[in-house]
Amino acid sequence: MQTDKILDYRLFLQREEKFIRADYFAEFRQYNRIRNGEVEAVKERFEIVRPTYLNGKDGRGVLSQDPLRNSIYHLVSSAAIISRLCIDGGMDMNTAYTLSDIYINAADEAESVDQVLDLIATMQIDYATRMRSLKKSNVVNFHIRRTLDYIYNNLNKSLTVTELAALEDLNPVYFSRLFISETGKKVSDFIAEAKIQTAKNMLCHSEYSILEIAMSLGYSSQSAFSNAFKKNCDMTPKKYRDLNNGKMS
Repeated sequence: MQTDKILDYRLFLQREEKFIRADYFAEFRQYNRIRNGEVEAVKERFEIVRPTYLNGKDGRGVLSQDPLRNSIYHLVSSAAIISRLCIDGGMDMNTAYTLSDIYINAADEAESVDQVLDLIATMQIDYATRMRSLKKSNVVNFHIRRTLDYIYNNLNKSLTVTELAALEDLNPVYFSRLFISETGKKVSDFIAEAKIQTAKNMLCHSEYSILEIAMSLGYSSQSAFSNAFKKNCDMTPKKYRDLNNGKMS
């Protein structure tokens, strides 16, 4: 199939129609929310972008001239990305892929664009909920469960034991001991690992600069981020990106 002429023509039409692609980074941030189990944030973001699916101004491109088929194709591509990112985040491979199959099969039977959009919303929330449960599967104490939710929803901040303990109205020393007994890790180590895992994912699957990644994860500077990353991964963020560019972390 010769694509050059078709590509040139499509790009010409897009320029004439002032077609603007969906923000890659915004889309990726939603996938990251799903991977991190940020259920409420996933719900809120989808409600914001859902109308753009319906008015044709979402910038996601036309995969079929038939609106229903077009929405199904977008669900399929989304399911492929989400399932793989969730596997990368610790979900069992068979679970992730089978969930993907379930939603794609359901979309195949849909009779309207609205039904497909409902499926996309349900799929995103389903994966996010399972990822949240996975991250808390060995945690029993409700204080620590709430703390884990807060940590994953606020990786862009510089979190402290004192702040987290105060949110649960607990003494910081007691809170620290409780956290270790429930997770097997110090609070600071847990937060650092959560941030580095997200950073690895962003280095592999986004075009954010290392400085942008550092700032988005609450580090005071690029050097502070690089030092933390090297301590955890035995290599710099740049080397990690070079070695894993386009791959799962």
